[in-house]
Amino acid sequence: MRGFRKLYIAATLSLGISAVAKTLTYLLLRYFVDDYLVAGSAALTLPAIALGFILLAGLEGGFSFLSGKLAAQTAEGITRRLRNYLFDHIQRLTFTYHSRMETGELIQRSTSDVDALRRFFADQAIGIGRIILLFVINFIALLQLNVKLALISVIVVPVIVGISLIFFRKISKAYEEYQTQDAVLSTTLQENLTGIRVVKAFARQEYEIGKFERDNWEKFLRGKKLLKMHSLFWPISDTICNLQILVGYLVGALMAINGEITVGTFLAYAGLIVWIIFPMRNLGRLIVQTSTGMVSYNRVMEIIKQDRESLETGKHRPKSDILGKIEFEQVGFAYDDGNVALEDITFKCEPGQVVALLGSTGSGKTTLVNLLPRFYEYTSGRILLDDIELKRYPRLFLRQQIGIVEQEPFLFSRTIRENITYGVGREVPQSEVEAAAKAAAIHDIILTFEKGYNTLVGEKGVTLSGGQKQRVAIARTLLKNPRILILDDSTSAVDTETEAEIREALQNLMKGRTTFIIAHRIQSIMDADLILVLDKGRIVQRGRHADLVRQDGIYRQIYEIQTRIDDELEKEIASVS
Repeated sequence: MRGFRKLYIAATLSLGISAVAKTLTYLLLRYFVDDYLVAGSAALTLPAIALGFILLAGLEGGFSFLSGKLAAQTAEGITRRLRNYLFDHIQRLTFTYHSRMETGELIQRSTSDVDALRRFFADQAIGIGRIILLFVINFIALLQLNVKLALISVIVVPVIVGISLIFFRKISKAYEEYQTQDAVLSTTLQENLTGIRVVKAFARQEYEIGKFERDNWEKFLRGKKLLKMHSLFWPISDTICNLQILVGYLVGALMAINGEITVGTFLAYAGLIVWIIFPMRNLGRLIVQTSTGMVSYNRVMEIIKQDRESLETGKHRPKSDILGKIEFEQVGFAYDDGNVALEDITFKCEPGQVVALLGSTGSGKTTLVNLLPRFYEYTSGRILLDDIELKRYPRLFLRQQIGIVEQEPFLFSRTIRENITYGVGREVPQSEVEAAAKAAAIHDIILTFEKGYNTLVGEKGVTLSGGQKQRVAIARTLLKNPRILILDDSTSAVDTETEAEIREALQNLMKGRTTFIIAHRIQSIMDADLILVLDKGRIVQRGRHADLVRQDGIYRQIYEIQTRIDDELEKEIASVS
């Protein structure tokens, strides 16, 4: 930032030189009128005076250009760094923060609010320096011309500043409300475009249009209120400033008529008073406009003040790969609002074992596995990994050891190959990419595309089917070669045949790796070493499939329901054929 401070100081000094040149122009005008036109003689010739006007005009214009250039460099440089820092900071915020913060709000603060700060540095910050310099230099010049005229010329300055401060408070509040609604509108648009398939599938276009129009109407009302305040400030400030100039002209003209000042002094005063009053008028404008920059600054700082997630917290870093032995000891987790998600979770799994989690929506399955990569920190009990408490491992190290396939896989708008190799952190031979794709039963499908692995995937993978996206995500995780696998209902979007292919491939790849499988279909977890049935954040049943189907409880109820549905489906298919 030190370099930007130098640029800003240089820009301000350039403005000072420009202001001095302008003041000297009016003083030269006074000399020209009094000594050359009135007295008829002067130490300088007419060409010399004309050359002086030209040189001063060139000096003023040149340094004004230099100041504008330096101000632009300062503003663009600061905002470029701020955008980079803000994006970097957002990447390092906690999982909890991202889960409660709307995407549209983050986008709004990273774009519109940062752009408002750019305008502040480009125009308002340098403008304040320019106005102060103009006022001081020209006021000193007026004092040299006539003390009485100088004091009369600044009577309205306290009034303008007071009115500006009043509008500053009101506009700050109105602009903050406007930006908040703008973020709501951005969120509405982002959600609609992201879920456009759902909108079309349910024919909800009219509903979405109505929702957008309501949010847009609210933004219109808040924007109109903001513009009304701006439009009210200008007539008030202009009227007061113009009255001050008229009074100054009147007093100066009467003094010139009465012989108290010369004609040249009056002409110089007539030019200088404009550069006293209108800079103060513009100061009022800048004070009002600065309110928008201050609001945006506070909105950006709200993000920057958030604590980062330290990836290096924890001192234990094994020299070799972890084994994958995991033990939960009376683990509990509650969100910041006090809502308890997990309670008294106790179980143990050895390296290479498969642990399956089954339960209704909201039973705590996903929350439980999110504790392993330390997306959340458990609030009671402890988790041991290879007999070392989980919190002693750095988050970065843990996440390098864990591979996750989400229930709703996310693909970037890049090639299939880039999506599969995402997160590996090294150059990957094509043979490894294809091996992972084959294991995920997606290799043959990729080859049917015209560009194969170089096929560009649409935003969020929209060019692929649900099952294809799921298998690309599985290939991405398999290529990472983690010691711990987390499969969050990862076969929910594939058909039965493909699911069987993936399961067969996973059986070989999961050897020596601890695997957590979240599933709703019992067929996909029947071979698990340990099945945990969760209900309302507690383990209500545990064991292997053969043991659980013999027990009264949730597991057998689910099994019987799913078996009955499968039998009825088979009978229906048989009757049709």
